[in-house]
Amino acid sequence: MTFLARLSPDNLRTSFRALADKTSRGKRTVIIAAAAVVAVTAVVTPVVVQNAYAEPAKTGAMASAVSEGSSISAATVQHEAAQTSFDTLALAQMTREKVQGRADLTELDAAIRDLQNNYSPDTATLTRLTDAANKAMDDTDKAAMAHDAAVAEAAAAAAAQAQAAAAALAAANTPDGARAVAQSMMAGRYGWGADQFQCLNSLWSRESGWNYQSYNAGSGATGIPQALPGSKMASAGSDWATNAATQISWGLSYIAGSYGTPCGAWSHSQSSGWY
Repeated sequence: MTFLARLSPDNLRTSFRALADKTSRGKRTVIIAAAAVVAVTAVVTPVVVQNAYAEPAKTGAMASAVSEGSSISAATVQHEAAQTSFDTLALAQMTREKVQGRADLTELDAAIRDLQNNYSPDTATLTRLTDAANKAMDDTDKAAMAHDAAVAEAAAAAAAQAQAAAAALAAANTPDGARAVAQSMMAGRYGWGADQFQCLNSLWSRESGWNYQSYNAGSGATGIPQALPGSKMASAGSDWATNAATQISWGLSYIAGSYGTPCGAWSHSQSSGWY
């Protein structure tokens, strides 16, 4: 039977009745001792969690006083140590629920098991187990806070990245932004310079005005390059309907494959009215 089980109300009531029946000269002393033991049942009732951290120091001071021969009884010291261990156990269990999923619970679980499975009423043992549980709670709380900080940092970084991407998309989706994207893309991918960009600018200014939302109701041609149908541009990206850069990527690829260069496409458009 563990120390906690021995302190159950039924066991303590039986002990008290046996002690109360004694009629020896030491009856008063025995009854007082029994009352001190019965007082320990208070730890089985709702615990005073807020006193959990203060109790170890108090218990240590009382133990010291007993060792120096003060009037404080060993039973009182043991009661204080037991009360503290119960308070700490309750707090450790609540801490476990609070940090679950946010910290490694190995140390805390071990401390909780040690308190629950303790068979000894020894004050030093109770104090040692209580101290270990308090340390485990402190370590676990710190780990949970570090986890929360890392999650918050990652969320902030993701938000900043999303904001930057949204800003870049908004800038690229303006006519001037689309021109800048096209000039950079054609130089990087195809080696086309300023002369080819002049031809491209003339071509797409006439086709769509560099408006990524441009739509020809008569033919169904769509976007900056006036792809027909617009869904052709899905080969360059699933966001073809909302992203000027995706449309430009598809348009440059189409020009390179069909006319060789933007000036070749512009020449054909001037002679035939389409490209």
